[in-house]
Amino acid sequence: MEILTVKNLSFRYAMNEAPTLKDLSFSVSEGEWVVICGATGSGKSTLLRLLKRELAPVGEMQGEILFDGRPLESLPVRRSAQEIGYVMQQPEQQIVTDKVWHELAFGPENMGVPSGEIRRRVAEMASYFGMEELFLRDTGSLSGGQKQLLNLASVMVTGPSVLLLDEPTAQLDPIAAADFIATLDKLRRELSLTIVLIEHRLEEVLPLCDRLLVLENGSLLTYAPPKQAVAALAGREALLLSMPCAVRLYHELPPSSETGEPPLDIREGRAFLRENYRNGTASLPEETKRAEKEKALSFDHVCFRYEKSGKDILSDLSFHVSQGECFCILGGNGAGKSTALSVAAGLLKPYGGTVRLFGKKWKAYASEAPYGRELAYLPQDVTVAFSRNTVREELVGFGVATEAFPYDLTPLLDRHPYDLSGGERQLTALAMVTAKNPRVILLDEPTKGLDAHAKAAVIGVLRALRDRGAAVVCVTHDVEFAAELADRVALFFRGELISTDTPRRFFSGNRFYTTPVSRMTRGFFGNAVTVDDAVRLCLANGRREGAR
Repeated sequence: MEILTVKNLSFRYAMNEAPTLKDLSFSVSEGEWVVICGATGSGKSTLLRLLKRELAPVGEMQGEILFDGRPLESLPVRRSAQEIGYVMQQPEQQIVTDKVWHELAFGPENMGVPSGEIRRRVAEMASYFGMEELFLRDTGSLSGGQKQLLNLASVMVTGPSVLLLDEPTAQLDPIAAADFIATLDKLRRELSLTIVLIEHRLEEVLPLCDRLLVLENGSLLTYAPPKQAVAALAGREALLLSMPCAVRLYHELPPSSETGEPPLDIREGRAFLRENYRNGTASLPEETKRAEKEKALSFDHVCFRYEKSGKDILSDLSFHVSQGECFCILGGNGAGKSTALSVAAGLLKPYGGTVRLFGKKWKAYASEAPYGRELAYLPQDVTVAFSRNTVREELVGFGVATEAFPYDLTPLLDRHPYDLSGGERQLTALAMVTAKNPRVILLDEPTKGLDAHAKAAVIGVLRALRDRGAAVVCVTHDVEFAAELADRVALFFRGELISTDTPRRFFSGNRFYTTPVSRMTRGFFGNAVTVDDAVRLCLANGRREGAR
């Protein structure tokens, strides 16, 4: 039975000449899991918001959206709010109360549900999601993963039949992201919940979903079961970059004499390697460490807490980043990574230890902050960087030469920054903060909302700055981005740096904070952490005799 039906849907934003969505038609059956993917700015978030009437963007819509056979706009207000749930990309934007228990009760309270039933629903949902210990906590004290789980629970307490999610794992660490996806799969199986999910990180979700919907420039490129959809992307390199590592490896290796379906997940990818390639040369040469240069940023025994009587967020933290080095910091939500970056940027003052920028203490810059050519900071919420009415005005104000930026920002110039997609905002903000070639660049989740093609452009920008001598410090949950970009990778835990090493040694030694390629090739190849690593080893070893 079809629960969502989209017929000839087109949409154009009020201030745009070109349509964002063009003549889309598809249907979703009850209990299906549909994943929407596509390049940054392809219209994914616009489509998802149109499926949630209360969040539909302002503009001109043509075509029809049906829910359970009925036009979406004709649904009673209560039914629309209750049966179509929506989880946003940024957890903080959805939480509206101060306590976990109140957040869970907020939805049914506003729907006029009797208090006794609210108590029952809240207790049941808190138990289902394992939130008993969080029940009385302040929502502001939760980690990113806990906040996103709370958002999901708060939506589920209203009893939706359709759940819409816009990149819900974008700000979650790898372990929290995997747990969140597993929870969605459990809800789908146990409650026959219909799920429509936007995601750039397809490694976890593609093997679980029923159908993949791919958008390209606002048009429907393919809508099919995962293996059929992936096969339809052959030759489209920009879209294949977003696929799971097993798919990318399959397409980057020379084609075999027989045409078969590409492996979709790590298990199938591992079987594909064992059946088709030798492994006499099991490892790549170790990476050559870059020559040590002047320290650009250093932390010496830094301690920080938000409240005098509170616990330390940073505890005796010591590390340094040299000029001409890319340094990526990984770790769980709430480990203190973003706090460390804010301290490095001079936005927070530690109560102990010393932070130095090119050997000078931060207080030496008291009369003139070193922002601009000396230091640039991109926060996790990039909207705080925007202060003008159009992207053009923002870029001109920062002296950005759009033709010099490797990602084409021209189509965005006359749009308001707040009207951009999440990925487009990231790219615009990155162009702004790197325009003056700063010597130290601090980036908090710079790839959030970006497709793989845009991510490759960001890596190119940051590598070019590094090669000119800049120190690049990235806090990220994107392990593949860190493996591609970093000269050194560090693991943050409870306010401390636990380990620091080159990407191959770091990711080869971890089981969870590692790349999908490392998990797929471990035990077959020794230190492959990127698809390029795996391709090089496959080509060096050659195919097995009789391989398909």
